[in-house]
Amino acid sequence: MKHMTQHTEVEEKIKQILTQPQSSSLKTALEKDHAIDCLLLLYFEKGRWKEAKTYMQKNGLTLSDGTFRSRMKEFEALGLAKSEKIDPLKNYYLITPKGKKTAELILKFFDNLSNNQQK
Repeated sequence: MKHMTQHTEVEEKIKQILTQPQSSSLKTALEKDHAIDCLLLLYFEKGRWKEAKTYMQKNGLTLSDGTFRSRMKEFEALGLAKSEKIDPLKNYYLITPKGKKTAELILKFFDNLSNNQQK
């Protein structure tokens, strides 16, 4: 009986993630190309395109400016980031408390995966 209750609770959580607008929109945003990369860049205070590009290149990774800007706008709409104007055409993005919490959960997720693979 206990197993059925746990299964029902898990199923309800999954249903909420898939159907509630806020959870669904965050899930959709994180599924997109380089979304996790961009969120972690924000967490690491690389919210300006030039800084993000340099950091990615230094680590042998690629990220287009269009993808970076699209993810930042999506994160801003979800409350994960906020923009500050550098000049009329350029923005600098800062992580919000909600974005910081999301990034920390992602880091913890990958850390747990890594720790479990080593066992």
